[in-house]
Amino acid sequence: MVAFQGDEPVDLIRSESGELTGLESFLHKHQFSKGIVGSVRDLTEHEERALASLKFPLLRFSPSTPIPISNRYRTPETLGSDRLAAVIGASSLKPNSDLLIIDAGTCITYEVIDARGNYWGGNIAPGMQMRLRALHEFTARLPLVEAEGEVPGMGYNTETAIRSGVLRGMKYEIEGYIKSMRSKFPHLQVFLTGGDHINFDTNIKNSIFSDRYLVPRGLNKILDYNEKD
Repeated sequence: MVAFQGDEPVDLIRSESGELTGLESFLHKHQFSKGIVGSVRDLTEHEERALASLKFPLLRFSPSTPIPISNRYRTPETLGSDRLAAVIGASSLKPNSDLLIIDAGTCITYEVIDARGNYWGGNIAPGMQMRLRALHEFTARLPLVEAEGEVPGMGYNTETAIRSGVLRGMKYEIEGYIKSMRSKFPHLQVFLTGGDHINFDTNIKNSIFSDRYLVPRGLNKILDYNEKD
């Protein structure tokens, strides 16, 4: 949950799934006049009751909600609300720009919006923890390896071979997407969000905007856009 003052996030709280821990004190602290909820999963009964008790108007973000960009995705009803919100959040920070938005979380998503505000879609790949777990769960003997630790160019034992394979594989994958998209959009700008930390080479790192609030920024923009309508 994120609180905004105008266009800028000013506070957030994280809660366990289904609990909305700290919601009451958060609401009292900021005195909200409106809100928006977007979720990629079904809300629990507890969450639904908590949202129903709110004393201010609440917009539920759905595929039919008006948005400030043109959605060219062919199956908008299957598009995750977090993916679309991240695109809108990035576009609000860099309007009239060709953008690649990379969200490195449970999955890694790659989204493209052009300078005219057309969102063309994107790709979904396994995230860091998913890759590490898959190597353990879908093989007979490979161990479950933590992401923290040495990442040599070539692993010198099974642990470093797995960690380097996953982390360097993600790095090369992301750099490949950036290179490919820049061949199509020469003035492409890149945003990175999500919880996974990736060590890029300096020349790549210096060309990426990092913002952990892209999804909340996008939801905030959607809320403002619908209020004006």
